[in-house]
Amino acid sequence: MPANSPIRISFDEMYSQFLRILRQHHFPEEKAKACASIFTNNSLDGVYSHGINRFPRFIEYTQKAYINPKAEAQNISSSGCLEQWDGQLGPGPTNALIAADRAMELANKHGLGLVALANTNHWMRGGTYGWHCASKGYAFIGWTNTIANLPAWGATQCKLGNNPLVIAIPHQNEAIVLDMALSQYSYGKLEATHQAGEQLPLPGGFNELGELSSNPGDIIKSGRPLPIGYWKGAGLSLMLDLLATILSAGLSTAQITNQKHDEYSVSQVFIAIRLSQLQNFPTLEQSIQHILNDFLAADKISPETTLRYPGQHVLKTRSENQQKGIPVHPDVWNTILSL
Repeated sequence: MPANSPIRISFDEMYSQFLRILRQHHFPEEKAKACASIFTNNSLDGVYSHGINRFPRFIEYTQKAYINPKAEAQNISSSGCLEQWDGQLGPGPTNALIAADRAMELANKHGLGLVALANTNHWMRGGTYGWHCASKGYAFIGWTNTIANLPAWGATQCKLGNNPLVIAIPHQNEAIVLDMALSQYSYGKLEATHQAGEQLPLPGGFNELGELSSNPGDIIKSGRPLPIGYWKGAGLSLMLDLLATILSAGLSTAQITNQKHDEYSVSQVFIAIRLSQLQNFPTLEQSIQHILNDFLAADKISPETTLRYPGQHVLKTRSENQQKGIPVHPDVWNTILSL
């Protein structure tokens, strides 16, 4: 086996190492367990860029005091089904769980619940909270703003965030979950592809000569990823930033960027919809399955082409990693063990 080939680590071993490190950095026990679980499950589902690969930076940000392990998010304003919360710079994953759970509580009362969260930290994989709400029978819509890391279409300077957007719907015993950054490829994907010495399947940004490129290293170096849908993705990014800032009374992408070169104190929105209150709830699963069947029946470009709905690939990856262990680059694992 080549020296840099991934090694396989069991779920329990990875969780145990994360928990050990979080305890060392003074995370309260419940927060330590929740964060360890989220990082491990993100890795199990194949989202390594916001699981095992991101964990060292999470600890670095804790050491820099961007993340306060003991901080508790606080409700600062309520108006019907909408609440504004201050994350107090607490851990992003646990703040996000609190906000998602509160949105579901509001949805129980109003049919729909919206929690806008200011002054929080990176939530890691946004899909985590979509899967979480969908598993309890709620539809979910959520997004976050970020540091400026995306140029508008026609610009060379980054003024937008890649502002990940999540939409989730319960389906059978699992869910349909769209989890996407508004750059064609997330920075985590660019870094992982570059680390593997591979090219992107489609152009993902511009090189330093201003040419479209499939070389992830060139895109990272230029700092010019491509917005999804060109100007459409740039426009969507701007609107999500505006809404997150307005609804949460938090910081905008521009304000986050002007703090320092590191990303913290972001603004997020969590919307939960209680589907069981809908008049057509008894026929929802039938409607969903009809739509999926029609989608998957489309003529393919070639017999080798795979059609899949959002989240479907996650289930396959999860099963494989449960059986074989979670693949980890040896250098990354050694870094984890040294923390």
